[in-house]
Amino acid sequence: MAEKVAKLGVEREKDFMYYVKDGEVWKVQRKQPGVPKGRPEKVADGGFQVDTNYIYFVDRDGDVARAKRAVGGQKRKKKAGAGKAKKAAARRKPAAKKKVAAKKKGAAKKKVAAKKKTAGKKKPAKKKGRR
Repeated sequence: MAEKVAKLGVEREKDFMYYVKDGEVWKVQRKQPGVPKGRPEKVADGGFQVDTNYIYFVDRDGDVARAKRAVGGQKRKKKAGAGKAKKAAARRKPAAKKKVAAKKKGAAKKKVAAKKKTAGKKKPAKKKGRR
């Protein structure tokens, strides 16, 4: 799956995260609660060109390896009844739209009735003075 690009033999420490940037291997301290953010430190110079079609990482042996990028994600398996479900959903959509429209009309009528009730009432006068 992954192919080795450069054999560096980097000794890995448990509390550090290793990554490849511009053909060089860097390490940074892992995030831990209550510990301030660490500064990246250059570990080794790989001496290779980075191709954007691959992801580069430091493997278990401390060497730089690369794997092909999964552009667009991984393909999913198709379910057997997927076609039937789409057709059934297409049939149901017009009925659902009618119900939503009916609900909106009912809500609009309630708002108009509420405005009519409050239209005749006066608002209390504001008190003057310091607050």
